[in-house]
Amino acid sequence: MTKGWSKSDWRAKPRIQMPDYPDQAALQAVEAQLAKYPPLVFAGEARKLKKQLALAAEGKAFLLQGGDCAESFAEFSADNIRDTFRVMLQMAVVLTYGAKVPVIKVGRMAGQFAKPRSAATEVVGGQELPSYRGDIINGFDFTPDARVPDPARMLQAYTQAAASLNLLRAFSTGGFADIHRVHSWTLGFAEHDKAERYRELSNHISDALDFMNAAGITSETAPSLSTVDFYTSHEALLLEYEEALCRIDSITGQPVAGSGHMIWIGDRTRQPDGAHVEFCRGVLNPIGLKCGPSTTAEDLKVLMAKLNPQNEAGRLTLIARFGAGKVGENLPRLIKAVREEGANVVWSCDPMHGNTIKAASGYKTRPFESVLREVREFFQVHKAEGTIPGGVHFEMTGKDVTECTGGLRAVTDEDLSDRYHTACDPRLNASQSLELAFLVAEELTGFREGARRVAL
Repeated sequence: MTKGWSKSDWRAKPRIQMPDYPDQAALQAVEAQLAKYPPLVFAGEARKLKKQLALAAEGKAFLLQGGDCAESFAEFSADNIRDTFRVMLQMAVVLTYGAKVPVIKVGRMAGQFAKPRSAATEVVGGQELPSYRGDIINGFDFTPDARVPDPARMLQAYTQAAASLNLLRAFSTGGFADIHRVHSWTLGFAEHDKAERYRELSNHISDALDFMNAAGITSETAPSLSTVDFYTSHEALLLEYEEALCRIDSITGQPVAGSGHMIWIGDRTRQPDGAHVEFCRGVLNPIGLKCGPSTTAEDLKVLMAKLNPQNEAGRLTLIARFGAGKVGENLPRLIKAVREEGANVVWSCDPMHGNTIKAASGYKTRPFESVLREVREFFQVHKAEGTIPGGVHFEMTGKDVTECTGGLRAVTDEDLSDRYHTACDPRLNASQSLELAFLVAEELTGFREGARRVAL
């Protein structure tokens, strides 16, 4: 992507939110071993995703990005992968109907192991220890030994990511993703006593599928109805891991991050002269950039120039994460900066990270209504600005957890302790995720109808 760039240049830049490994020899041995391993994803897949994201920037596709806050070694199982994949497929079918365009499915999976933290240490019972930074770095248990950064964890993360990708590819092409099967799961959700408002949309999807069957367009005559493209993504936080899996694309000769199809830079690590921007600017993969309230127009302009110097369509996704009630005062000024630069970007909404609160019970949670409010504000601003809302970005799981309050099944503060399983931030459960997809579909339908009236 950039002449004169090498995958280790980030080491000369200021680095934050990364561990200091006490055993440098062990770290170097792990890096050398990882460098010999096959890449987890391939350059052709990353290029294909970039082309699809270019369509999202034009309103001809829509990005659905979702998955775990932080993947866990202990929670890893085929069932968990299947359940999250299934919910994302259900969400995609609903969004496809609402948007009337293809939905690009990108999981926060097979690589989302590292997490930035607001403090370097935490105190429990009077004892202060280093913060948990994700299973790829240290352990969740609050003990001195568990919290020591261990480079060998990168090898376990690689193995888990490879196994996850293997299963996801099988699910994507082996019949599990057949649209008729996926919609049959969604029909069950719409039969819930309080789901009347979603039943009509669900029935419309059923009618459309019935019409296609009657016209002879079935999974047998149109194989694309039973397969999907599914991509993986994660925050490129642990740069030793990213560098070790960086490869050269044999077709273009360009560097590619072999750790995931799409990588993103977090709101805490987006310093224009920092290590994370330096690494990400050199690989050909689609890049995400989290934009919070502290993102200035000046910094955004510099970051866009560094991360996408050729202004390539589909290369850069700006992931807005302001918090409910703050979108109107922040998003328009960033849209203005993008316009002034004539930059090609995909606008995506992350309504999770700006809406984390501490419940009376002591648990971190995210109220469903706040998440929904931020999504609605995101669409409202784009409608007012005449720009395109290109996607959504959720922390969610296919499991029946109780981590976010609200939703159709009305999780309360008192319910949080029932099934609070996250190692880091609270996630939407399967029901909340699907409900949110129906509500986003309503926003997409309204946005498209408004745009059509303006065009007429």
